[in-house]
Amino acid sequence: MPNQWTSLSIEYANQRNYLDDLFRVYPVIPEGIRDIDEEKWKKVEEAFQAQDDIRLVKALLALKLFPIKDPYVAFLRSDPSAIDRNPKTIGRLCGRLRELGLDKIWERCSEPKEANRQMGQLFRRWLAEKTLGLPILDRASFVETDEDAILQGGDRELGDFARENMNYVRDKGLDLVARVNDRYVIGEAKFLTDFGGHQKNQFNDAIALLKRDEVDAVKVAILDGVLYVRNNSAMFTAVTGGRYNIMSALVLREYLHSL
Repeated sequence: MPNQWTSLSIEYANQRNYLDDLFRVYPVIPEGIRDIDEEKWKKVEEAFQAQDDIRLVKALLALKLFPIKDPYVAFLRSDPSAIDRNPKTIGRLCGRLRELGLDKIWERCSEPKEANRQMGQLFRRWLAEKTLGLPILDRASFVETDEDAILQGGDRELGDFARENMNYVRDKGLDLVARVNDRYVIGEAKFLTDFGGHQKNQFNDAIALLKRDEVDAVKVAILDGVLYVRNNSAMFTAVTGGRYNIMSALVLREYLHSL
């Protein structure tokens, strides 16, 4: 049997206007295209037209976003001298670049930032609107009172507070630090948009917090997205088979007021 708050979250996601309501928490609005420096792009065009592979890779690495995903690119960006020493790797990359063509290269180099990187910030912005019915206090005010409240701050600041006061030893920030009925509550918030890869790692990371028994606080994984879809995914199996506090942000207020 899953935790009752997990069950409530699954029911919410499958029977109500879950995504419409979730947009209040994560109002993801695509950013505009990335600006590309005209002089830097001119060097890309010249190298591409001259079929000069080394110049082309160097010119593209000068941009913020490389147009193809390849595990060797990060090494070349970290050590540019490797470009001249590895002609086969450069030739392989440039073969893919020529298949794309200049128009597609420009399109990929100007893609907006991934929305997933904004999620924690969006969640804390939602908290700041006092949506949970608790005051939001800076650190000094939070320490001075015993009243129920949410600690204001970025993920690093919240993590530091938990390390100093709750035996929290992970080298990671937090998205929620609250006090309810003289009990600390800490949590990570994630919007999971797919079942594998980086999203699976994000899920596992949130679950790892819940397993830290040494932490002197109530631990919550505030998860939203595909994990609540009723299917045979590893995520759904994990959340329905555990006893941990896994729940949607949309039921978090009700949960906190039940403590």
